[in-house]
Amino acid sequence: MSKWLAAPVFFILFTLMGCSSNGMEGDQPPKSMIQIGKQTYAMKLGSYCWNANGQGTCVDTLGPVEQLKGKKPIEVRTGEVVTFVMNYHPKPNEFRLTQMNNNHEIDFDVEKNLFTAPVEKGIYYYSYGVWWMDEKDEHLSNGSASYAFALEVK
Repeated sequence: MSKWLAAPVFFILFTLMGCSSNGMEGDQPPKSMIQIGKQTYAMKLGSYCWNANGQGTCVDTLGPVEQLKGKKPIEVRTGEVVTFVMNYHPKPNEFRLTQMNNNHEIDFDVEKNLFTAPVEKGIYYYSYGVWWMDEKDEHLSNGSASYAFALEVK
């Protein structure tokens, strides 16, 4: 009798493991930071959709300008290198950066996890969007998140 009971139990366990094997952990996307020189700064988690342990969750938040209202921007020098840091595995595999300044938006592709600060002085708001796209199905996302931060170019 135990052989007959063991087979269905193992089948159910392997099926459950297969359904949640996307590698995503936690109930929301990981913390993310930017690094400027030797200093790191936390970014604010914005809107996201997250799929972990068979549960999908989506949260919608305000945009970066509204999220960061009243917060002091990070001071940078013109043209300074800003690097994105995320201590999480698997890493996202698609990235997009949107810069907002004086009601003007510019989208950038992010390569090598970095970009350079603007050359003109002022306050710039950013939305850093990341996606964990499935490796087998290019139209399936295991998670996405946007992170907000602001820079003041001096």
